[in-house]
Amino acid sequence: MPSTDQDRAPAQIRVSPDRRTLTVVHGDGALDRFPAELLRVLSPSAEVQGHSPEQRVTVGGKRDVAIRDVQPVGRYAIRIVFDDGHDTGLYTWRYLSTLGVEQDARWSAYLNELSLKGLRRDPN
Repeated sequence: MPSTDQDRAPAQIRVSPDRRTLTVVHGDGALDRFPAELLRVLSPSAEVQGHSPEQRVTVGGKRDVAIRDVQPVGRYAIRIVFDDGHDTGLYTWRYLSTLGVEQDARWSAYLNELSLKGLRRDPN
């Protein structure tokens, strides 16, 4: 499969001083800001996404989650280590690019799911 702009490594990845926001600066200077909570609840890990759409888990209680570490994975992704111990998601450049475009819609869908399942953003 040919490489696209979505597959290119960002020019820079920064974590905010409070560890609650990841900023991705793209090669063209555009940037995406992702709250840690969004990245955690939409983790591309099998633990969250499952192995099929039916297995996907709606994760609640992560309003206060923070980013402990960001680790490079080859030339195609990062692993985000969260302060709740979750660290199995590989955030590819393509996934981060897609998430940047779809962030508002995915966040809305997540909030809807929480409501439908009787879950909350706040930890218990």
